[in-house]
Amino acid sequence: MYSLIPYTSPNLLTLNEPKNILLFDGDCNLCNNTVQFIIKHDHHAKFRFTSLQSKIGIVLLQKHGLPAGSLNTVVYIRNEKHLIKSEAALYILKDMGGIWSLFFGFIIIPGFIRNFFYDLIARSRKTLFGKSHSCLIPSPDNTKRLL
Repeated sequence: MYSLIPYTSPNLLTLNEPKNILLFDGDCNLCNNTVQFIIKHDHHAKFRFTSLQSKIGIVLLQKHGLPAGSLNTVVYIRNEKHLIKSEAALYILKDMGGIWSLFFGFIIIPGFIRNFFYDLIARSRKTLFGKSHSCLIPSPDNTKRLL
């Protein structure tokens, strides 16, 4: 399981924490492919990424009062506030800009309805899309975007 790391751990986070951090399940192919999609379409390099299982991911979860090791969702830390589930996905698309921001219109659908469908996919994502058995090796340009 995951161990707890005090938020004050040195060298894990700087005072200049990025404004847009995406925490994802590093064992999930759907999640890894989503990160690759965002990197490909994030032309202004707004986003930084870390897995939920990483030391930095665990520290960020603790900082935001979220349980480490039991989340079945993406976490998007946007301007020091955390978003989860469908709200996180919609704000990520909005912040990507361009045509992707049009999907933000789905925010008008009540959260419990959006999250019902989000949870359906989240529960079966590893069965449907597989579990990753290796780590993504980022290009030199993308290495600086990983926390």
